[in-house]
Amino acid sequence: MYARSTTIMARPESIDAGMAEVRDSVMPMITQMEGCIGLSMLVDRSSGRCIVTSAWRSEEAMRATDEEVQPIRERIGEMLGGSSPQVDEWEIAVLHRDHQSAQGACVRVTWMQVDSADLDRAIDVYRLASLPRAEELAGFCSASLLVDRSSGRAVSSVTYDSLQAMESNRDAAAALRSAASKDAGAEVLDVGEFELALAHLRVPELT
Repeated sequence: MYARSTTIMARPESIDAGMAEVRDSVMPMITQMEGCIGLSMLVDRSSGRCIVTSAWRSEEAMRATDEEVQPIRERIGEMLGGSSPQVDEWEIAVLHRDHQSAQGACVRVTWMQVDSADLDRAIDVYRLASLPRAEELAGFCSASLLVDRSSGRAVSSVTYDSLQAMESNRDAAAALRSAASKDAGAEVLDVGEFELALAHLRVPELT
């Protein structure tokens, strides 16, 4: 399973209109493409950072849509009124759901850098050590780990039932992140907290 993420630094006042466009126009178009298994959108209203992620059954299916998706991506970037979209492609290494998210869910995203030669070990640390501990955090809903094997970059997304739950477990999550990054030999590059604006991913369990 693979994923393409598009990051746009939007004008905060344009976010609601952009969310509506993604929900009403972009999602129906993308999800009808061959091999697509869903789409999600994360929004940080304070910074304007918006991340739209589409999931695909194979790398070939994802790459086959490059030209078709580009004008859609550019239109959303213009509507959100921010910077040029940043596009990243990932392998979905781990995905685990305790339960489906509901309205009001929030996501904590952690970007990391790992030596490419150690990436499989880092995936095992996430799957066998980090994930069981993350499940114990207040409001845990689901977690995923995306990796780029060529660069050694990785991104973990953990979804919680509510903003209150995410805020309440912030210190515990930071301690877990510190321990896990040390065990995995990973450098934490950035951490962001988002509202889950759209959640229509149909990726099967990958643990």
